[in-house]
Amino acid sequence: MQITPRQLHPVAIIGAGPIGLAMAAHLISRGIAIEIFESGDKIAANLESYRHVRLFSPWMYNIDSCAAMLLQDEFDWKRPAADVLPTAGEVIDDYLLPLSRLAKIAPFLHRKAQVMSVSRDGLDKLKTKGRDAAAFVLRVQMANGIEEFRASAVIDASGTWSQPAPLGGNGLPALGEIDNASQISYGMPDILGQARADYLGKKVLVVGAGHSAVGNLLALAELAEHDHTTHIAWALRGQDMSKVFGAGEADGLPARGALGIRLRKLIDSGRLEVHLGFQVRSISRQAGRLSVHASNADLPAITQIDRIVSATGARPNLGITQELRTQHDPCLESTLQFASLIDPNEHRCGSVPPHGHRELSHPEINFYAIGAKSYGRAPNFLMATGYEQARSVAAALAGDVLAADTVRIELPQTGVCSALTPGGDASNTWGCCLPSTPKLAASSCCVPSGFATVAPKKSTACAC
Repeated sequence: MQITPRQLHPVAIIGAGPIGLAMAAHLISRGIAIEIFESGDKIAANLESYRHVRLFSPWMYNIDSCAAMLLQDEFDWKRPAADVLPTAGEVIDDYLLPLSRLAKIAPFLHRKAQVMSVSRDGLDKLKTKGRDAAAFVLRVQMANGIEEFRASAVIDASGTWSQPAPLGGNGLPALGEIDNASQISYGMPDILGQARADYLGKKVLVVGAGHSAVGNLLALAELAEHDHTTHIAWALRGQDMSKVFGAGEADGLPARGALGIRLRKLIDSGRLEVHLGFQVRSISRQAGRLSVHASNADLPAITQIDRIVSATGARPNLGITQELRTQHDPCLESTLQFASLIDPNEHRCGSVPPHGHRELSHPEINFYAIGAKSYGRAPNFLMATGYEQARSVAAALAGDVLAADTVRIELPQTGVCSALTPGGDASNTWGCCLPSTPKLAASSCCVPSGFATVAPKKSTACAC
């Protein structure tokens, strides 16, 4: 079933962040009615929680082209300088907030609207007959109670940031984690701003090995420069720190490469207590301070900790679609059909070739998870990838199959790689161009900036 603007029900979009609002822009540009549900009291609640963080991707990768056109038409909006690195807050204030105020979006945007579950009208998951023609039903916790909305399609762009992974190395909360929650923060707290007093003069343990962990470490290091009673410890589950340093000066996103360079300098200075191969098993407390114990009993505990910052990733909330016929990868909890392209167990970086409605589809017709939600637990999602997802899905819902199937994106030369393997050559790290991508159409290829592309005839490979 393909949706047309003449259908009775609008398309429901879950999440009013960058990808959800881009989806809205693409749909309304094709004349398709929308309803948007944002769980926070403000738009982009996930971004809002780390508005103090400066992104490593410049404005050129953070703005959807269709959204920009709508903004320019209605507000005479001026696009920010392409090479400037915005903070998450600036992305909200200078781009997403004006986008949410467009006349064709604002009346259909519901804040404080938590989608609790999605099903088909009059059909549970077991029922097949008439399923594809039945409207979706969204049960939503609104400010004044629970309401139901009907939709012709559902786009889940709710992200994963608000569901942080626990500290435990086995994927479960560490023993004592819940009991000591008052001394544990998740994600990227505002260490140099509103939360400064929580960390100044304290011993802080950061757990994790991604960009968020590195950002937290560098913020703590800056804090420690002004107060030498602030001490920093870092626990990594793996043994190899080279994966964290990234491509350095060769990174296509210089700010991202700079993170690794600064981290290396911090380690070389001796101001960072590093614990490798440390999988957290339990947390104990004595006299108000925490001790963190490893699964490997031979490793000494990390002691005298005042606060823990957990940056161990995030997980999708799959519960809201329990009554839909969805397919997720059992490892990543990503959309099944492109899981093999983003699996960090198989690829040395979290990059992925351009992909669209076909790779994002589920057995439940006209349901799509896009954005970070589509990646599941896989890291290193970029907004630019989500914008292309939104464009392709909107075209598919409008019945424009040619546009939907033509998926292209231009990324930095190093793609969205989080790191090089030991001894890796950064000049050859084109994470978005894999040797063979059989699930993608021949027209699908990402283009490292400044490089040409060739798609050989009768080939499904992405050739760069």
